[in-house]
Amino acid sequence: MPLLHRLAVTAALTTAASVAALAPAGATPLPFDGESSDRLVIAVSETGDPDEAATFVLSCHPTGGTHPRARAACAQLDSETRWGRDPFAPVPPGAMCTGQYGGPATARVTGHWAGRPVNAWFDRTNGCEIARWNRFSVVLRTPGG
Repeated sequence: MPLLHRLAVTAALTTAASVAALAPAGATPLPFDGESSDRLVIAVSETGDPDEAATFVLSCHPTGGTHPRARAACAQLDSETRWGRDPFAPVPPGAMCTGQYGGPATARVTGHWAGRPVNAWFDRTNGCEIARWNRFSVVLRTPGG
């Protein structure tokens, strides 16, 4: 692990431990403000089906917005969220992916999730991208998802 990365991780862990030590026992975290709450805008296009191509707002914790399956979409996002890992991370450069094509559909997800900004692009251009899309099938409103 590069030295700079180790220093950054050490600093982050030290800061987190200090904040945790200062918080009173049993304290509940402060709610996020409107800008950092779990709210996403999902724009799906190039699906070939006008009923599937649309833009939706999805709010979670509490559930709301214009997404037609908001509760299921929030549950899918919660199941993909792990501490220290970006659930919206792109396929790593150089990943070995099958040469299959899943169609021209694209999606963009923007907003905030788990206190972090989100600006993610999705497509179905190879096996890795299809698998990434499928992990968010309900969120992206894949037919049958």
